[in-house]
Amino acid sequence: MKTVQILVKRNVKLFFKDKGMFFTALVTPAILLVLYATFLGNVYRDSFLSALPEGVTMAEKMIDGFVAGQLISSILSVSCVSVAFCSNLLMVQDKVTGAIKDLTISPVSGSYLAISYYLATLLSTLLICFVATGLCLVYVAFVGWYMSLTDILLLFLDVFLLSMFGTALSSVICYFLSSQGQISAVSAIISAGYGFICGAYMPISQFSGGLQRVVSFLPGTYGTSLIRNHSLTGVFDRMKQKNFPSEVVESFKDTVDCNLYFFDEKVPVKIMYVILVSAVVALVGLYVLMNILRKIPRCANK
Repeated sequence: MKTVQILVKRNVKLFFKDKGMFFTALVTPAILLVLYATFLGNVYRDSFLSALPEGVTMAEKMIDGFVAGQLISSILSVSCVSVAFCSNLLMVQDKVTGAIKDLTISPVSGSYLAISYYLATLLSTLLICFVATGLCLVYVAFVGWYMSLTDILLLFLDVFLLSMFGTALSSVICYFLSSQGQISAVSAIISAGYGFICGAYMPISQFSGGLQRVVSFLPGTYGTSLIRNHSLTGVFDRMKQKNFPSEVVESFKDTVDCNLYFFDEKVPVKIMYVILVSAVVALVGLYVLMNILRKIPRCANK
């Protein structure tokens, strides 16, 4: 374990020493917050108002709180994955510079090397994503606050687990990359494509039936739903206090993917956690196994 600790320290130091890698990862959530609040806020608001049953009214602050919760859940669900890819630049950079050769010819096992990269990337990702979560909570406080302490703690738990998933996914994919150009291209594709398929940009409930079934097999979908649930629980509780019909509340939950369905069967929140944790374990195991079985270092400079 001491070897892993030394390697993790080395990787974290190099990540923060490279200002380009660090600031690229750091500004991603901030940019998303500005863009989402500017361009998607009105879209979410119009969608919410159009879903209100005829004759049902809601306080402006509650509407703002609902929209804000949907916005931050979208931002955080995308950031946990996209930031992980930015943080994983170091693993690819070691291949470009040839540093991976020095590490692989040393008496360090492939499993230790893989775990050290994973943990270092996870630490960097968590630092940035937790800061982003704090910024999102400040935004919600100014717009419309309905969250309890339990909601906040569960939100941080969701961010932690989704960051673990994003780091594991990026580790598996980055294993096959050997240049900064490749990971930049992959990061751009993941940032755009992942936000769509996980329901961050557009609720899954608005997808076609066939596409909904496809994305119901993807672990990231359930990560987004967990964050969305805990971002909006307070708003839904307030609706119930205001005597909103339970059918209306459940309809809103369906609309924004707080309720997810696997072939018409509602997926409980506990099962969402099981799916996300299982995906993390499977991906990390696959990544470690790939490093153990690697015979020849993948390196751009030979």
